[in-house]
Amino acid sequence: MTDKLKNKIAIVTGAGSIGPGWGNGKATAVIFAREGAKVLCTDINEEAAQETANIITDEGGVASVISGDVSKSDHVQEIINRCLDEFGRIDILHNNVGIVKPGGAAEQSEDDWDRAMAVNLKSVFLTSKFCIPQMKKQKGGSIINLSSISALRYLGIDYVSYPTSKAAINQFTKVSAAQYGPWNIRVNAILPGFNRTPMVDHAVIEMLKNNSDETMTIEKYLKWREDKIPLRRWGDAWDIAKAAVFLASDDSSYITGLELVVDGGTTLVLE
Repeated sequence: MTDKLKNKIAIVTGAGSIGPGWGNGKATAVIFAREGAKVLCTDINEEAAQETANIITDEGGVASVISGDVSKSDHVQEIINRCLDEFGRIDILHNNVGIVKPGGAAEQSEDDWDRAMAVNLKSVFLTSKFCIPQMKKQKGGSIINLSSISALRYLGIDYVSYPTSKAAINQFTKVSAAQYGPWNIRVNAILPGFNRTPMVDHAVIEMLKNNSDETMTIEKYLKWREDKIPLRRWGDAWDIAKAAVFLASDDSSYITGLELVVDGGTTLVLE
């Protein structure tokens, strides 16, 4: 690697993975470390975060682990304090957590709506709330929020709380970028398209269980989506992680408030 993040301290939320393979947070934590950052891996599943940290340390990098629910204020405060106690500063905050709850406005339960908003959106507010004062003291920092192209377009999937929360993240990103720019705090969003991760595979499987088309399989679904992507392939976690490195590094030192679409051209052709 090229040491783009040498001597930087990063917090990656959702740094574990819900299943075998590479989720966005897991890949981002690992590539941050490969680029020289010291990484605090946090996840509600401590074992999953520890697996990511072990990969980093096995490769000679520096990583620590703390479990927590980033939709809860006291948990977030503990995560921030742990980072400052162990590493002394926070240069990068990568907000990666997200969940999908099925159903449109008429079908989704109030509890599912509230949980999706708490995990997807409130978490971004809370981590930013507690990180920004430290970044102001440092006169700099990079906050990266994971959004989605579903915030821009209806994708044919009925899960109203997810795209709504992601659209709110986009505006949160732009407002925060404008407000905290004078302290050299940059706030940007990454909008993944159709990316194969363990979470996506799990969501697709759950969706297919409720599909009226009994002939539809996960393989057929993935091929159907792939054929609609101009680059003719699904993205993966490394596509997102590489974008995150760019936004975390000095290569993007004059970029803030960006909605960086990483979708293989999908939003160019969606009807």
